[in-house]
Amino acid sequence: MDKLDTLQLFTRIVDLGSFSQAADQLGIPRATASNAIKALERYLDCRLLERTTRHVRASLDGQAFYERCLHILSEIEDAESSFRHVSARPRGVLRIDLQGAHATHIVLPRLEEFHRRYPDIDVIISSGDRLVDLVREGIDCVLRAGELQDSTLVARHLADMPQVICASPDYLRAFGTPRHPDELESHRCVNFFSSTGGVSYPISLIINKKIKEYYPKGWVAVNDAQNYVICALGGGGLVQLPRYHVNDALKDGRLVEVLAEWPSPVMPVSVLYPQHRQLSARVRVFIDWLIGLYGAFFPMN
Repeated sequence: MDKLDTLQLFTRIVDLGSFSQAADQLGIPRATASNAIKALERYLDCRLLERTTRHVRASLDGQAFYERCLHILSEIEDAESSFRHVSARPRGVLRIDLQGAHATHIVLPRLEEFHRRYPDIDVIISSGDRLVDLVREGIDCVLRAGELQDSTLVARHLADMPQVICASPDYLRAFGTPRHPDELESHRCVNFFSSTGGVSYPISLIINKKIKEYYPKGWVAVNDAQNYVICALGGGGLVQLPRYHVNDALKDGRLVEVLAEWPSPVMPVSVLYPQHRQLSARVRVFIDWLIGLYGAFFPMN
């Protein structure tokens, strides 16, 4: 294997935590992959990978080398993408980070369509709402909902998601149904907080063309969208979230919308990526695909 192929193999092993899976994805024998990494470690005079019977992970030196490799390979891909034939058929590894609800409800159910359109792109997906260092962690782009805070990234707006306030029938039987926003302060809510900030988000409504925030009391707080819904279904209190996430529960009566006369602010969703000199072809086509996907999922009125 030449040096470039060895670097690609090394990063794939770290990504997958497996020699066998990396060799299978690259279409080479397992023994070839093992010998190439051993030769690389001899050349660098350090151990890059820590091996167990079940898993492979980067050593401290290996992690530092991995991050440099990601940068080098990204630069090479950026250079290649400037040529028309590569732009027409982008290839390589695309690393994306999605918030869980978007992965489950929107992106993953349609991801096979992206693969059929671009079969030479391999996709690695992580999930969460934490802030990620795209450059250090080698992530190409992230999908985030809500108002954006990080101005060091380029953001492309994908859609505005309608929101709804709702609660379980059990909660409403026990505590009553709020008929006016002023009654929110006497109700309980499931608090939602960001794992990076720790501050609970308010319930917001548009009243007289202005956004007004309410902070009902709550006994449970979560930082995951799926857990947020589960707590609401279990009677934990009022929740406010994008309607698509609870459409089925609203239709079958497991959750009930309240205060529908007062509109909730829409929640924007955006894709963010580093400020590179030139966006690589694989990232560009994925963002274009996301724009079409979210445009269909959240059509503008």
